Amino acid sequence: MFAPAPFLLKDVSVSQVMTQVCIALVPGIAAYAWLVGPAVLLQLLIASLAALVAEGLMLHLQRKPLALFLSDGSAIVTAWLIALTFPPLAPWWLVVTGTLFAIVVAKHLYGGLGQNPLNPAMVAFAVCIVAFPALMSQWPSVGLQAGIVEQFNIILGLAPRLDALSGATPLDALKTALKLGEGSTDVAQLLANQDIYGNFAGRGWEWVAAGYLLGGLWLWQRKLITWHVPLSFIGTMLLISGALWLYNPAHFASPIFHLFSGGSMLGAFFIATDPVSGCTTPRGKLIFGAGVGLLTYIIRVFGGYPDGVAFAVLLMNLSAPVIDLLTQPAIFGMKEKQ
Repeated sequence: MFAPAPFLLKDVSVSQVMTQVCIALVPGIAAYAWLVGPAVLLQLLIASLAALVAEGLMLHLQRKPLALFLSDGSAIVTAWLIALTFPPLAPWWLVVTGTLFAIVVAKHLYGGLGQNPLNPAMVAFAVCIVAFPALMSQWPSVGLQAGIVEQFNIILGLAPRLDALSGATPLDALKTALKLGEGSTDVAQLLANQDIYGNFAGRGWEWVAAGYLLGGLWLWQRKLITWHVPLSFIGTMLLISGALWLYNPAHFASPIFHLFSGGSMLGAFFIATDPVSGCTTPRGKLIFGAGVGLLTYIIRVFGGYPDGVAFAVLLMNLSAPVIDLLTQPAIFGMKEKQ
């Protein structure tokens, strides 16, 4: 038998780990705010406040010490991941709804920190995109020139939501164009439109993904995550997207597009590496990451959603206990079961 995650192999507190995770997210957030829009900064604040209030309420109901658990930073990390995966101009109540569901239902109803079987931030995303698909699809249009005050007013409901402010993500735009073209549209011609796709994966978004990559490598260098999940996630996505791209480049986008668009880098380094809802054995982590990468690509290309990271992570969360059970290394002095 084996104990549940998380396992800390060195003398480090939960608050120290969570603080460093937030620091690692800063390069991606900075690129997001600069290239896409500063609205994400307000969403980070809204999600953080909602998470702390929900965390405090649940701790109070369970008669647990507020100061000890509120200061561990786990609620803030969940809040930041929610804010970074929701549309930056989403109404404030949508972000609050997702955050409350993540903290109250996906985390505390299962026992709190270290007990949740599913990633709370991805539960929040999945619930909201199913319940509010239109709002979860309203991303800023390319070339949006709305100022910071106007963006904040839209989020807070103090200004009307204009059609010009909503548009498809690069992933959604590519999928829609291919579907409307019914096989006659060439991917290379679509990606040549730099107003939408930038250099290779979405104007501005490719640099946001690069920021997440930089932060994720820093987490690996600090040994807060291992290489297994990110490498197997990225490697699997490279393999399957590369194979289909070589088979039919007119219909399938290149591996670089898939790695630097959507939530690939955020998912590979900050979501799929969650030690609580993921696998704990080395082989299990490799299988888990590969499964997330494979399911993400399948949902993106053949499914009904533009990005599949959230649903892929949740599906693999459900499989994690079995994967860990089947990949346990042999006990010292005993033969491994065949």
